[in-house]
Parts: sequence; C-alpha cells; structure tokens
Amino acid sequence: MISHAPDPALLAKAETLAEALPYLQRYAGATFVVKYGGHAMGDADAAEDFAEDVVLLKAVGINPIVVHGGGPQIGAALKAQGIESRFVNGLRVTDAATMKVAEMVLSGAINKEIVSWIAAEGGRAVGISGKDGRLVTATKVVSDVDLGFVGEPDDIDTRILDTISKAGMIPVVAPIGVGADGQTYNINADTMAGALAIATGAERLFLLTDVAGVLDKNRNLISDLTPQDIAALQQDGTISGGMIPKLETCVHAVEGGVDAAVILDGRVPHAMLIEIFTKQGAGTLVRLD
Repeated sequence: MISHAPDPALLAKAETLAEALPYLQRYAGATFVVKYGGHAMGDADAAEDFAEDVVLLKAVGINPIVVHGGGPQIGAALKAQGIESRFVNGLRVTDAATMKVAEMVLSGAINKEIVSWIAAEGGRAVGISGKDGRLVTATKVVSDVDLGFVGEPDDIDTRILDTISKAGMIPVVAPIGVGADGQTYNINADTMAGALAIATGAERLFLLTDVAGVLDKNRNLISDLTPQDIAALQQDGTISGGMIPKLETCVHAVEGGVDAAVILDGRVPHAMLIEIFTKQGAGTLVRLD
C-alpha cells in the first residue's frame, strides 16, 4: 500500500478553514456594516478582493451592508466641470451645483460600479442611497461656517435594508440623505456607516480606508483600543488629522451598541477576512472595556 503525504499547501488551506470555524459559527446571521472608501477604491485588484470578501460573507450566512465614499471621484468630477472644491474641517462645502455633482457621482457612477463588482464575483447586490425608502432622514450640519447641503443622519428606517438582505442580496448604500422638507444632503460616508451600524444592530463596523490603522508614535500598528485609550492618544497628539473623525465614528458606534468597530487598510488583499476569521486579526479594533 502506497501512502502519500498531503500537499503542504493544501494542508495549510485546510488548517485556515478549520481556524475560521468558530468565527463562522459565532457570526452566522450577524450584520456587518462595511464602509469602503479612500484611494483604495481606485485600485482594480483591491476592488476585486473587496467584492470577493463581501460575497463570501453573504455566502457563509453573514449579512453585509456596504456604505461607500467617493471624495476623490467627486473632486475629479467637480474639477472637470470647473467647480472649485472647498473644505472646512475635512468636510466639503456643498452648494447646489456641488450637491448635484456629488449625488450623480455617488448614487450613480460609484454605487453601480460596486454593484457590478459584486455581481462579477457571483453575488447579488442592490444599489441605493439614503433617499431610497427614506432610509436616512438627514438634518443640516451646523457649524461656525455654513457648509451648504452637508447633512448628518437624524432618523434611520432600516426596512429597505432588511428587505434586501432577507432576499439574499447585499445592500450597497451611497451616503446621500433627504431632509424632512425633501432637501438632498451629502453625508460623510464614515458617519453614515456608523449610524447604519447602530440602527441595524450590527455586530461589526468596518472602516476600510487607505491607511494601516491607528499607529503609535513609533509608527507601529495599535491592534486594540478603548474609547478611553483614544481620548488619551488624541490628547498627547499620537492621533490627529483625518484619523480623529474616523475614531469618533468608531466610539459612537460601540457606545451605540455595536460590538466592535475596526479600521482596516483596504489596499491589503482580503484584510477583512483576515480580521474576521483569524486569531491575529488586522487593523485597529475599537470596543468598550
């Protein structure tokens, strides 16, 4: 009788699947909200990996909800039309002309592109914005400077998300909301994702972006943080700039009932699967004590 040792590569794959088993069991039926954004959206290979990950989550019984950004694409479209972009505290000042272009880019081009990526990997997705089914009723952001038609979620009706997910499909949401008076508002995609995570009772919120996560002063990745840790790191200057509002979204989400929020590098192949289904994880995970 001739015996053959298993191929080491196949054995490694089998061990990976076995390692994932307790996580598959834990998250079966859970909702994950995934914000996809940053310049990683413009990379074809990263987009394919992202679509594969989302389709796999749905296939193993997890209900992903995708919320996407599109700042660079909006900026390019505005420039092409000769409209100047202006920012205040990281938020784009959105007049009527800018709002029209932003909605066209977000709800049209980007939203349907992501739907097509998911379809190419064998999944079924439905592209919507916060205006559809009155998913997100928004109010105008109030600040020292008038930002125009920049809004924040005020009320969320998840019925359209529930309907899409129960039908075996993946909702892909553009960060556009509608006011009680019918006015359209541009909403920060991180803020939108955090609000949807709370409203849907999501187990996880993932913010996929183009940074590795939260780094310490020696530029090493910090794998776990609590809201208290974040406050201390902000006070001593370890975190600053664009990372602050992302972490504020994470803190708001976990304080609102989300089990954990994770900042991940969307440029890393299958970073989301590594975070969910392996012991070592990836990125920076934020949860309460």
